[in-house]
Amino acid sequence: MHARHLLLNRSSMPRLIAPGPTPADLELLQAAALRVPDHMNLVPYQFFVLQGEALEKLGQVFKRAAQNENMGDQAVARAPELPLRAPLVFVLTTRYQSNEKVPRAEQFASAACAGHALLQMAFVQGYGAVWRTGPYAESNTVKEALGVANEDIVGFIYIGTPAVATPIKPAKTETVFFPSPL
Repeated sequence: MHARHLLLNRSSMPRLIAPGPTPADLELLQAAALRVPDHMNLVPYQFFVLQGEALEKLGQVFKRAAQNENMGDQAVARAPELPLRAPLVFVLTTRYQSNEKVPRAEQFASAACAGHALLQMAFVQGYGAVWRTGPYAESNTVKEALGVANEDIVGFIYIGTPAVATPIKPAKTETVFFPSPL
């Protein structure tokens, strides 16, 4: 796939089924995530790889979070099914490093870039993927269950085979380049 095609056509694909990435695919996904801008080579991020029974356990963690954090009866009922929407879910979290030259904001940006690179590689490999955040990414219950209470959950990246052909979204027409105000 040509890089231009990738950059101009990648689109989130939320309806995912098996098969998910193979071990060889996972190696390439990791390699892509490790190529992002990373001042001082701190690698201030990590990906938890959840498949099979681990997805069910994450669903139970989501349910506990919905209960503990008063998200409502509908959220409690729906929570266990959320991680089962793909055969593989990456939980991307920060892994902040103490470094006077690299502030936390820059480290968070590096983690977000790693997630983006992983999404791009999934698209190149023919998988569908969607990056989700929401209340579970902010949940102290979820962070504690994952052992990252002092970190940020950057997102839950769902990856699998697209269940249906997902149309590529049309290009945005907004302008984000402006003349310098200086």
